[in-house]
Amino acid sequence: MTNASKFRQLHEDGLLILPNAWDAGSARLIESLGAKAVATTSAGVAWAHGYKDGDQLPLKRLLQTVTAIARVLDAPFTIDMEGGYGDSAQAVAEAVSAVAGEGAAGINIEDGVIGPGELAVRVTAIREALDKRGLDLFVNVRTDVYLRNLAPPEERLAMCLGRAAIYRDAGADGIFTPGMTDPAEIREMAKGTSLPLNIMARPGLASAAELQAMGVRRLSAGSAISEAMHAHTARLAGAFLADGLSDAMTAEAMPYPTINGLMANA
Repeated sequence: MTNASKFRQLHEDGLLILPNAWDAGSARLIESLGAKAVATTSAGVAWAHGYKDGDQLPLKRLLQTVTAIARVLDAPFTIDMEGGYGDSAQAVAEAVSAVAGEGAAGINIEDGVIGPGELAVRVTAIREALDKRGLDLFVNVRTDVYLRNLAPPEERLAMCLGRAAIYRDAGADGIFTPGMTDPAEIREMAKGTSLPLNIMARPGLASAAELQAMGVRRLSAGSAISEAMHAHTARLAGAFLADGLSDAMTAEAMPYPTINGLMANA
């Protein structure tokens, strides 16, 4: 069974919880904590390389990250590819094929900038390119209706359902609706599509058990853990620059042997 097949099965029952990593080390740590699969955050990966989020990271850097993560993980992993790393359906299909060839079990691709029609063309091209190469990949399509306020509040659910149908027909495996938090809307979204529904962590979101009961099949952290890591780093480094004291850093640190041993066993 391929990693993509294993990853696809994880969406069939229960709720798959995905803490999002930003490099090989964070991916390895997350796997060691019991994660059944690992996802990346495009924002976290971009920041780790010193780039702004939003289709700014060069494809070469992304592929280096994929290769590094594949080296350290046994669990399936999925890569956030933003708009697809290409200006045409063919270019996107080639980029996705390269990611699949490096060992990824899935990708995220989003419609925020290009819209549903063009993204559907890209999803179809991705599926055709993967089939041609004998590669399997879970294609999770993110719709930014809620994140970008693409419709009035009373029309957002219907728009998401319409886009889910378009992406399903194009060959998508899953639908991701970040920003959707209302329990009634989540239930209707899960009921109204045959695709596994992916929700993103947000303040006030229902618990994992409640989301599972609503029909959600995947819960992602998004960039939240990476953002928290940067806030924590800024606090510790800022304090150290201000007073040069060691206590705050050493009191909260994961022991060096623990981290080193984790990487040695990768």
